[in-house]
Amino acid sequence: MPSQPLRIRGEVVEEVEDYKYLGVVIDNRLDWKSNSEAVYKKGMSRLYFLRKLRSFNVGSRMLEIFYQSVVASAIFFAAIISYGGCLCQAFVMYSFVCSDTSLLTVMVFDRYLAICRPLQYHTVMTKRRLSEL
Repeated sequence: MPSQPLRIRGEVVEEVEDYKYLGVVIDNRLDWKSNSEAVYKKGMSRLYFLRKLRSFNVGSRMLEIFYQSVVASAIFFAAIISYGGCLCQAFVMYSFVCSDTSLLTVMVFDRYLAICRPLQYHTVMTKRRLSEL
């Protein structure tokens, strides 16, 4: 027997496989597998940057601040961070924005030369110019 559609105030509610609400993934089986996978993926992507910082011989106190403010805040939905941790988060976000903007600018310049001035491309885009960009 097919189930009747769920109605709230006379409107049919669409049935979905899973739904993200306030950072928590709720699925139609009411298990936590999809939410756990999402938190794991987010935590692992942020741990990548922690490993990179450690490879640059950053001090242990700075690594702890980075972990508490960037990694733990993603894993534990309500992490309390210090003022230094807040500054660390702001610096990380600012660094990502600057690096993304710089990379996009170089890509736009490269595409402009390749499309609009293809005969001059190798003259302009030398190894020295690439290192300057």
